[in-house]
Amino acid sequence: MWTDELIDDYVRFMRSNRGLSEHTCRAYAADIRQCLDFLARERSIQRLQDVAITDLRSWMARESQQVVRSSLARKTVAIRRFFSWAQQHHIIDANPAARLGTPKQAQTLPAVLNEHQALDLMGTVEAQCTDQPAPADRKEARQEAIALRDCAMIELLYATGIRVAELTALDQRDLNFSNRTVKVTGKGNKQRVVPFGIPAQHALEQWLGTQGRPVLANGSSGDALFLGARGGRVDQRIVRSAVHEHARDAQVPDISPHALRHSAATHMLNGGADLREVQEMLGHESLATTQRYTHVSIEQLRQRYEQAFPRA
Repeated sequence: MWTDELIDDYVRFMRSNRGLSEHTCRAYAADIRQCLDFLARERSIQRLQDVAITDLRSWMARESQQVVRSSLARKTVAIRRFFSWAQQHHIIDANPAARLGTPKQAQTLPAVLNEHQALDLMGTVEAQCTDQPAPADRKEARQEAIALRDCAMIELLYATGIRVAELTALDQRDLNFSNRTVKVTGKGNKQRVVPFGIPAQHALEQWLGTQGRPVLANGSSGDALFLGARGGRVDQRIVRSAVHEHARDAQVPDISPHALRHSAATHMLNGGADLREVQEMLGHESLATTQRYTHVSIEQLRQRYEQAFPRA
């Protein structure tokens, strides 16, 4: 019978040898436990050695009725990696998941803002980053600091196209104002240096000034660049909430931080950036992932063509 210790051993291996994030490790562990619980309950399997591919396909069939394709694909990858690890460590003789196929993903274009909508959003953000007189009391000071933080986060997200998890993991030492770049640690602990523009620099300087980060900082802050209301490192949920709120204020389509990343990539490509330069900036391992944004650009070109060309 498998045990939680076995799954914990696997997660420790993936964390130390594959450089997976804590979020991914937790998701994989939950997926594996869910699968093994199903096998024990529905297929009466008590030993990892007795699992067959038909059992795993039965689990996938059940999951396909309950989760979206992207979630099922992640679960399948987690199970394949787990059984591969178990075979490599001589826990099982053969890998029943070796021929377990990953569900094909629907090839949908990522949602993006157009350039005018992005300008409206960033204009709303910038309006809240203007210099303000010192707040009268502590409560107002904290509200002002949070407003400056949200502005800086959104400016940096759009300027760099980084992921929300990468944003929340940033430390102050990762910023280099002399050449306007930020060192980002992405998936697999891979690091890259990404440039940002003058508006993002101004917003960051406002946040790091006396009315921003120092107002929220306390003993738990460490070197974290962006802080939550209690002084610790800001949570991804707070970033998403800030993006939704500012999109509503700017009266543009409701977007997520990841959609802002899509928008930044598309606008860079529309502006003439090289595909491989955008790939490097976004931290994509595969050029095929970056090429999805060319599809967005082509779709926008088609819409402009139909609006402007008399024989469209």
